[in-house]
Amino acid sequence: MATFRKLIVEVVDGRNLLPKDGQGTSSPYAIVDFCGQRKRTKTVVRDLNPTWNEVLDFNMAAGAMELFGDILEVDVLHDRSYGPTRRNNCLGRIRVSSRLFVKKGEEALIYFPLEKKRFFSWTQGEIGFKIYYVDEELPPPPQVQDEAKPPEEAPPPVADADAGTTDAPAAPPPPPETEAAPPAEPIPAASDPPKPSEEQLPAPPPGEPAPPSGETAPPPENSTPEAEKQAEAEPPPPQEAEQSNAESEPAAPEQVPPPQIMASIENKSAPLVKVAPFQPLRRPLLSSSNFSADLRETVSIERTSFDLVEKMHYIFVRVVKAGALPTKGNPVVTVAVSGGHISSKPAQKSTQTSFFEWDQIFAFGRETPESTSLLEVSVWDPPPAHPSDVAGDGFLGGVCFDVAEIPLRDPPDSPLAPQWYRIEGGAAYNGVLMLATWIGTQADEAFPEAWITDTAGNVHSKSKVYQSPKMWYLRVTAIEAQDVNVSPLTALKDLSLHLTVKLGFQMQKTKVSVTRNGTPSWKQDLIFVAAEPFTHDHLIFALESQQPKGKVATLGVARVPLKAIERRVDDRMPVSHWYSLQNPNMEDDEKKSSYKGRVHLRVCFDGGYHVMDEAAHVSSDFRPTARQLWKPPIGTVELGIIACTNLPPMKTIDGKGATDAYAVAKYGPKWVRTRTVSDSLDPKWNEQYTWKVYDPCTVLTVGVFDSYAAFQVDGSKQATYPDLRMGKVRIRISTLQTGRVYRNRYPLLLLSPGGKKQMGEIELAVRFVRAAHTLDVLHVYSQPLLPLMHHIKPLGMVQQEMLRTTATKIVSDHLSRSEPPLRREIVLYMLDADSQSFSMRKVRANWIRIINVVAGVVDIVRWIDDTRSWKNPTATILVHALLVLLVWFPDLIFPTLFFYVFAIGAWNYRFRSREPLPHFCPKMSMVDAVDREELDEEFDTLPSNRSPEKLLVRYDKLRTLGARVQTVLGDAATQGERVQALVMWRDPRATGIFVGMCLVVAVVMYLVPSKMVAMAGGFYYMRHPMFRDRGPSPAFNFFRRLPSLSDRMM
Repeated sequence: MATFRKLIVEVVDGRNLLPKDGQGTSSPYAIVDFCGQRKRTKTVVRDLNPTWNEVLDFNMAAGAMELFGDILEVDVLHDRSYGPTRRNNCLGRIRVSSRLFVKKGEEALIYFPLEKKRFFSWTQGEIGFKIYYVDEELPPPPQVQDEAKPPEEAPPPVADADAGTTDAPAAPPPPPETEAAPPAEPIPAASDPPKPSEEQLPAPPPGEPAPPSGETAPPPENSTPEAEKQAEAEPPPPQEAEQSNAESEPAAPEQVPPPQIMASIENKSAPLVKVAPFQPLRRPLLSSSNFSADLRETVSIERTSFDLVEKMHYIFVRVVKAGALPTKGNPVVTVAVSGGHISSKPAQKSTQTSFFEWDQIFAFGRETPESTSLLEVSVWDPPPAHPSDVAGDGFLGGVCFDVAEIPLRDPPDSPLAPQWYRIEGGAAYNGVLMLATWIGTQADEAFPEAWITDTAGNVHSKSKVYQSPKMWYLRVTAIEAQDVNVSPLTALKDLSLHLTVKLGFQMQKTKVSVTRNGTPSWKQDLIFVAAEPFTHDHLIFALESQQPKGKVATLGVARVPLKAIERRVDDRMPVSHWYSLQNPNMEDDEKKSSYKGRVHLRVCFDGGYHVMDEAAHVSSDFRPTARQLWKPPIGTVELGIIACTNLPPMKTIDGKGATDAYAVAKYGPKWVRTRTVSDSLDPKWNEQYTWKVYDPCTVLTVGVFDSYAAFQVDGSKQATYPDLRMGKVRIRISTLQTGRVYRNRYPLLLLSPGGKKQMGEIELAVRFVRAAHTLDVLHVYSQPLLPLMHHIKPLGMVQQEMLRTTATKIVSDHLSRSEPPLRREIVLYMLDADSQSFSMRKVRANWIRIINVVAGVVDIVRWIDDTRSWKNPTATILVHALLVLLVWFPDLIFPTLFFYVFAIGAWNYRFRSREPLPHFCPKMSMVDAVDREELDEEFDTLPSNRSPEKLLVRYDKLRTLGARVQTVLGDAATQGERVQALVMWRDPRATGIFVGMCLVVAVVMYLVPSKMVAMAGGFYYMRHPMFRDRGPSPAFNFFRRLPSLSDRMM
């Protein structure tokens, strides 16, 4: 049955609205406009925090949301009939883009701040909405029978199947071409009663029954501008009288003029049209760069121009079906071209048409489109013993084509229609074969599903696009429990109760609460990771009691379906609920429903967080889970995976080294996998993909792997072998210039227990295309990297790492169930799941990074020491002059400092990196001079599976390193304790000296101007070495003599 889409707007409440009636209050109501439809809520009398809780529905076209980018406008006004007010009764306006619309089940309460309707107006407050859309079935048209007139003859059916559906109502004759056809609205369901809060809608389109004569006729929409302005400024209060259903008393059809669209309403998309024949709308199309209209993430391969990669020409052969074949078996089709032979799957005979059907596409690689050869297509039953056979007992016939005469097709050309060809030279004298053949490129829409020569036709070798599951943080707040049934033997004893919460493979426990009266209290938050869809998943709560000897007894169990859990996008407090506990030991339904107490919980999905499945420094997405909080994309990144060169053999097949390479790219929730090129050390893919970019400070990851699936045999041990990693490349989007194509070769480096390996090179082409304004892109750098909830209610570092490990497991399990599967080891390698493991190599590398960062500060300190030592008298004199200038004109200190930083940045621009794009650095990673023992320790599992002797050696080395760290930490603590000892009177003499000196300095600075003190201090610090003592300064000696607590350490 046909369906139509409705947009549901739940107007919940308002907060802190502006008073308008002159008495400190307002009587607000809301007017909602969408797609030329206007509806209003009731008036809440004299309330600055009104509550409406009204549901308004709007008709919308199924594809208008993605194509036209409609805007939902909400005007909040003060009702003048409930108090005097000024001429301007507008409390504010809200404009919501269609990209925030979600389907039913994903909605959440969101508060939108009121915006100014005019420049000089004053607004405050916010309005809470739930906005979502539903698809409802369109009821069949009512059977209208007129006794006075005989029924008219139905028009003959249209031969074209695309002209309309069979259950669509008959349409009136089209209007003349001089009149613009107004968009019609979808037919509402007969069961939907009209709401008293709705304003009058436009007249029904021709073909719908007219309203009964007893009803009031709707006002014309082409009213005067004055009436429209008055209706917008002060709409009438809602009518309470009910309107009868127009379809309950059908009247005789009469000619109704088409409705006219109000000039004051901006209609950006066409409502759903259910007429036949279809009349297209004449409206300008939006440009492809308007990303605000895109709502859904695509999961198919985008049709790009393929301008970043080289075009690879293929001969496409689509075999559809055959007829009049003298066989009762399952014939096959053999295609031969340019020395390549391939046989199709066995045909299936259709019971309705008696045709043998294949509907299979083959793609044969071709070096140059000008090369000439013959294309042979033959039908066999039984199949030939060898694909290169040209004749035999099972040969039914064939057809030959000259490749030079095959048409060349390049998208966006339409697909070539298959034609019937008579097969000759075999047993089928009257046999015919339907096929189509053309020369195309990898941009052809038939390429992803075709049998391709360089993939050996394996089903797991096709290029695919995957989508990560949508993951939510599930927050469970365990508050308390009541009426817990305990045995009489333990009634007077203290009970140690805790709550165990389980979601799939995740299980967490609350702290232990000790109670005697059976009412434990926890008030503890537990956070889980949940992935959509939530169809059959349940959240399980088990109240457990700790028994003697470490035993645990389950007192009651509660189950909560995930579909019934509330979703939130901010930090508002969700509603808490009481859940009854059931007996877990009884199987009978009656006994299982016995009351075992109840537990008080607050459960919600937190959509304001970003569920991390990657490390923060290499993350490809920072958007929150809730789609309503997404911001429009700033551009797109296009990746062309061209080829690999000099790959090593990764496995041995039939005594010969082979590599079946494919590439995987990941950015955001979208994964792409190229086709697997079989048995090639220099594979060429030339595939291009596109992602939307929401944040420039993200990373695109590309990895290369060797597949074992190309040679898998059912029942063989090779089927269990994992795909081997060959290296990966990371590209940071912020390093890409807008519109520039970066085409480079990157080395594939792999770190293994044997050391660093050069696994060849990969050639990539990357381009970032900016879609937003330059100021919008620069504004992103001032926004927080993570969503706001990470700062309002931050998660701990340990908790984040645990949740990231859980999310990684969920993503790997989800993608491994795809077809073809993206294996678990691939997902873990792309997500850097093992990047947090301990590595002595990384410890030294990070220490060197810290030294390089501090090196700049060390250089500044060294320059100051050289200046005060008069090693360069000219520079010292200039510094003295600069000191005098800054002391007497202190306003120049900060401008001089910032200008100096600018000069350093401008000077370093000459020495910026000339590399095409940053890549893995073996020198910084210290993989060239790493010890084998350290690599073996880095790749060791947890817990370790090495011998006890080797573990003892590693433990001794770790103790040595720990002793050094212990010494450094002790020295840092000593210096801090000496600073505290200045005023703590641990050494009475030292503290007395320090306090007395502070008094003297205070008196001197009260009497002497600060400029003179600063100049005297500067000249004293930079005095000539001949006026200094060779020993340390008295201040340094005094500080070293201060006591610390290190002498109290045992």
